[in-house]
Amino acid sequence: MDYKIVDTTLRDGEQMAGFSYNLEEKLKIARYLDFLGIYQIEAGTAVMGGEEKESIYRIKCEGLKSKISSWNRLKKPDVKHSMDCGVDIIHISAPSSSIQLRKKLNRDEKWLYENVKNLIYFCREKGFEVTVGFEDASRADMSVLKQLCRICTDGGVKRVRYADTVGILTPGRTIKAIRELKAEFELDIEIHAHNDFGMAVANSVAALKAGAQYINCTLRGIGERSGNCDYYKFIKAVPHDCQYI
Repeated sequence: MDYKIVDTTLRDGEQMAGFSYNLEEKLKIARYLDFLGIYQIEAGTAVMGGEEKESIYRIKCEGLKSKISSWNRLKKPDVKHSMDCGVDIIHISAPSSSIQLRKKLNRDEKWLYENVKNLIYFCREKGFEVTVGFEDASRADMSVLKQLCRICTDGGVKRVRYADTVGILTPGRTIKAIRELKAEFELDIEIHAHNDFGMAVANSVAALKAGAQYINCTLRGIGERSGNCDYYKFIKAVPHDCQYI
């Protein structure tokens, strides 16, 4: 089994309490990640503007081998800021659970499907590679995730992110969910695990065994709340028959 690392130290990692990097520090981290051979660096959230947006642009200008991406809400203005930075990949986060849609955004699934479809089209029309993240996927109904997969497939998206946004997954549940999606759709699956119950590495390894080809990691496992999947711990835990490419 082959896999690729998507590092989010500079985006999700910086959401951990006590972690904040200036522009020069972000450039140094990006160069180090590139030295490690990281496939993709999620460099930040361009719509925040200021030094955040400048750092994404500067990282892209470094000419690194790693692909550079920017994280975006399901909003066209967010995406336009990412386009300004000339990133390789525009990542769109789609709130997938009914809790996220109704309690957080006061929206429904119809709104979700229409906006995902329209934003994919907008990005693709501008010539950008797009990945779509299923935010709070671990609490979402599988029928919603499958409909999102259909929309992504029809829109020419090749990769989707299964996000355990609130860190509730177990390895068994991870395997079941990834296998169910892989069985029905010819999409690459990316796993984004949080470490609220200390399971981020275990869930990421389980996702890999179930067929996920992209693993989200951060240096030292930093990230929102209790952190993300620790890059070094994950590399040590990966079965010997899995190859990093």
